[in-house]
Amino acid sequence: MKLVICGGSGFVGNALSRHWAHSGHEVTIVSRKPPEARTDGTDAIAYAAWNDFEREPHRFEGIDAIVNLAGESINQRWTNAAKERILQSRLQAAGRVAALVSKLERKPHTVVNASAISVYGASESDIYDETSPMRVEDFLSSVIERWEKAADEITDVRLVKLRVGVVLGNDGGAYPLIRLPYLFGAGGRIGSGRQWLSWIHIEDIVRLIDFCVSNPGMEGIVNATAPHPVTNDEFGRTVGKVYSRPHWFPVPSFFFKCLFGEMSMLLLEGQRVMPRVALSNGFSFRYPTAEEALRQLKS
Repeated sequence: MKLVICGGSGFVGNALSRHWAHSGHEVTIVSRKPPEARTDGTDAIAYAAWNDFEREPHRFEGIDAIVNLAGESINQRWTNAAKERILQSRLQAAGRVAALVSKLERKPHTVVNASAISVYGASESDIYDETSPMRVEDFLSSVIERWEKAADEITDVRLVKLRVGVVLGNDGGAYPLIRLPYLFGAGGRIGSGRQWLSWIHIEDIVRLIDFCVSNPGMEGIVNATAPHPVTNDEFGRTVGKVYSRPHWFPVPSFFFKCLFGEMSMLLLEGQRVMPRVALSNGFSFRYPTAEEALRQLKS
């Protein structure tokens, strides 16, 4: 297939582009500052700039699918300026994809637009799936609401709105920072420890995106989370077990609130999210439990 990844130079995008290149697909990464080319041991991965969507739309005729992962990192202090960058980067990326698709005579059959599970709200008792309503009650959920509305302007294709949980991998994301205190023997729960962590292994999100592109039954909202979410305390105990380190040093909520400000909600709040659509369509998780995922990452 001919596949385009917007935001393909990030943590998930890098893993996805390598997977598709090694599988023999033609991959184009769209980024703000693209190099001329890259070779990952198999086929060359081509690069394009966002402006190419407007300047050279013919270049994208005949592509099979677009995956949009683009957006300013949320892992920064949420000043007013940062909030605006986080929002506008996502709205602009979705808008550019919609504009490109509208111009193409031979349109892609699928567009996968990533967002996040924070739109379900935070709860220690509720269980959410793709049928659960949005709860727009904070900055991040308001961003996701507007992000997905922008994605709805992508028409005449099969649209998948992928709501992503915490992606576990060694090369990026939150896991290396979560693991670090345990390696020094100082790991423990964060805040109450009762907040849910809905996670997915990096290999499984790559496989799930590929599954979404290849399977016509995957459409609309799809939760990209493993089928066995855990609480923060359970996850920490699993990290300690895998690395044979103690789980004993709790970090109080106020420490994170002082250190990260409003962004601390990413660590102190959570939601228990189930991947009902993926499972009902026959997707099989390679790492369904946290212990399996962490042992693989350690290996």
